[in-house]
Amino acid sequence: MMHCGLELACRLEMAETRNGVACADAHERINSQIEGTVIEVGGGSAIFVGAESPLSHAVGMGMKRPVRAEEIGRMEEFYRERGAAPSVELCPLADASLVELLANRGYVPLEFNNVLVRTMVGATFAPEETVRLAFADEEHIWAHTVGRGFLEKDDLTPDETDVGRAIWHMPDSRCYLAFGAGRAAAAAAISMHSGLATLFADSTLLGFRGAGLHGALIRERLRAAAESGCDLATASTLPGSGSQRNYERHGFRVVYTKVMLARIDS
Repeated sequence: MMHCGLELACRLEMAETRNGVACADAHERINSQIEGTVIEVGGGSAIFVGAESPLSHAVGMGMKRPVRAEEIGRMEEFYRERGAAPSVELCPLADASLVELLANRGYVPLEFNNVLVRTMVGATFAPEETVRLAFADEEHIWAHTVGRGFLEKDDLTPDETDVGRAIWHMPDSRCYLAFGAGRAAAAAAISMHSGLATLFADSTLLGFRGAGLHGALIRERLRAAAESGCDLATASTLPGSGSQRNYERHGFRVVYTKVMLARIDS
């Protein structure tokens, strides 16, 4: 079993922070009506890509050093002046000062996410017949596949589609499609930095779940990570979900659980 201390947690959280910032920048590039804005605060970043977007939250705070009360106030003002409720993704290995500050300011839990990792040392994977990198002209197909699988509906609003399009336009993301019955039926992405592969944006259409497409997407991305010389791979899932089960089948293990906290003013 892999021990997760502060050093590993910082590596994982900084990779997620970097991806969040890149996604915000991509949002702004693809849609001039969205103000993709980021500020550095508390050793992490507060990210905004729309008042209702699940991507608008602070991440990485408290991982490098203690957090001061005035930094929490600056983060809260950043979101409030943009019409969004302040929210923070809290790693359990963050400095205790952040936990105390959020508790004293009335933050409440909204969602939990498990962070999983697996070593890539010595790992080898055969190519998957049902999975390939998305072609340059398949942005719309990839974004719609991600959105339809995640939201479990066929008709998406432009804002819902833009979440996938922003991931597509992140400079370091590689986007994959999995096929079933002759059509794109699942999608996922990967980014790699300094030997760490982050697997994310996993999504399978309702009618194709249980057909092994998610597992094929995991293996194909792990193959890319191994070929790129990564020593570690990570993914995040909802606790107890089918996605977590599939990752565990491929050698991933939970190293910690994060909580999304928000301040809801009365």
